Amino acid sequence: MSKAMTMSIIFRANSLNYGEGIGNISELKKFHRADGNVYTFASRQSIRYDIVRLGNEWFGWNLDTVDKTKGTLQFKENTSINDSVEMDLFGYLKTAKQSKKRPAVARLSHAVSMEPYRSDMEFLNNMGMAERIGETPNLANIEQHESLYAYTITIDMNRVGKDLDIELSPEEKTKRMHEFLDVIKLLNRNIRGRQESLAPLFVIGGVYDVANPFFLGRLMLNHDMKNWLIETDILKDTLDTTFGGSSIKDQTRIGYIKGVFENDGEIGSLCEAGNVESFFGHLKQGVSAYYADAGQ
Repeated sequence: MSKAMTMSIIFRANSLNYGEGIGNISELKKFHRADGNVYTFASRQSIRYDIVRLGNEWFGWNLDTVDKTKGTLQFKENTSINDSVEMDLFGYLKTAKQSKKRPAVARLSHAVSMEPYRSDMEFLNNMGMAERIGETPNLANIEQHESLYAYTITIDMNRVGKDLDIELSPEEKTKRMHEFLDVIKLLNRNIRGRQESLAPLFVIGGVYDVANPFFLGRLMLNHDMKNWLIETDILKDTLDTTFGGSSIKDQTRIGYIKGVFENDGEIGSLCEAGNVESFFGHLKQGVSAYYADAGQ
């Protein structure tokens, strides 16, 4: 039977993704919701970029895979998933007389803030440089938002390492998935002179028999409280979901950092739970077991 992995993650960060801006004002990417609030977000493309960047920095993922010989930026015609973890996990499109396309195996959502944006701004200038030559500094304003963010990853493990007439070894599939999980566990983003941690404070998910983002849109905060509380009723109801006659609760794990959420005791009672490290260790075990069985 095929297997899939999904996890929904909460992390804390500041001002992760800027848009075009107006004049000397740099605007954050935002959503307007029917509740009257504005929520900032880091696009799935920005998260993908940082996953690939760290995969290259930490594990040597090959990035020499792109050219413009056909007039548009795309992956080289002679490269395949043999050469590129990025193409394996995130897919590709090669335009030619017969176009070649691989849909993404790893699907990402935007990372959306869980706390509303309240129009905070930061005033900037380059006075330090201007004073060196007796000039007037340039002025700028940038929007700022410190918040918890939530996003979801879903991976069809059955499609990892398989494309056209290529199939990688079980050992290589396992290696790629383990590296991917290590990147997600310690994910970070470099932006405007800062390095922001996107490492999970809370994560829920597991290895399932179907590729479905069970907990996408199910992570919510109780905004009536001064301390952070994760709404657990919606998670309890989601854990009652069944597929193939079995409850997903049996395959679900939670990892969280103690002391971040006021109701961490209640969180830990939802299903089998531990720290973030144990959560990713459990997923790695599931990956190793699946590809070992598939290779027999």
